[in-house]
Amino acid sequence: MKEREKEKISLVQIFWTFFRIGAFTFGGGYAMIPLIEAEVTEKKRWFTKEEIIDIIAISQCSPGAIAINSATYLGYQLAGRPGSLAAILGVVLPSFIIILIIALVFTRIQDNPFVQLIFKGLRPAVVALVFNAALNFSRRSLTGIKTIFMAVSALIIFLVFPRVHPGFLLLAGGLLGYWTLGGKNQERKNK
Repeated sequence: MKEREKEKISLVQIFWTFFRIGAFTFGGGYAMIPLIEAEVTEKKRWFTKEEIIDIIAISQCSPGAIAINSATYLGYQLAGRPGSLAAILGVVLPSFIIILIIALVFTRIQDNPFVQLIFKGLRPAVVALVFNAALNFSRRSLTGIKTIFMAVSALIIFLVFPRVHPGFLLLAGGLLGYWTLGGKNQERKNK
């Protein structure tokens, strides 16, 4: 992102953008990825799609919720520490308000058939959002036979050994990517 573009983005814009993302996301951080991507790449044009892939990868590797990590990083890139704070507050505040309201009324409405049907309808929609995010990232991330092999291998390991922590797969993927996709070649060129 160009330095001069960063100056045009106010903290209110950052807060409101992430507030809307947080308000319309059901199903957690992974369901939020398509909304973040659409908002900051297509609508606002603050970041490129390639930058978002990297940001999501960094956010996934960092401890904590992917939505908060992404908001923190994106906000920081837009306006430094105040931008991070604005993005975090924006993305968290809708969930906080919704949970507070639900906590106040849920015990009265949890057995309502209408409410139960709404929640049953939300679940497949969340699956669709997560699946859509996976498809979009796979189109841009799986760029050759090596990356496809790495993705399939990680999936097989994850399915065969479900207790393997995802962090180990991410660490292995990063090291393998560095080793097989050019890191060693780059070191040789620099010598």
